[in-house]
Amino acid sequence: MRQTSYDPASKFQALSKTLKRLGYANESRIKLYGQEFRLVNDPVVMTDSLVFVDAVETRTGRLMRLRIPMNIVNMAQAQVAA
Repeated sequence: MRQTSYDPASKFQALSKTLKRLGYANESRIKLYGQEFRLVNDPVVMTDSLVFVDAVETRTGRLMRLRIPMNIVNMAQAQVAA
């Protein structure tokens, strides 16, 4: 019987890469939660259901840590699995 090892780091790296391709990359501009933001880093994957990015709100200039919505994370996970 062949055993496969589970490598969460490579899975999280693939998820981050897919999210960047979907527009959540460093220096991108996004609208989220009714506000506009400029992303200041690439997605940080903590778990399968917790992914965030640091962003500057364009209106106020305030630095914020934003959680990427689950529907976007789920879509990215589906693309990684395909």
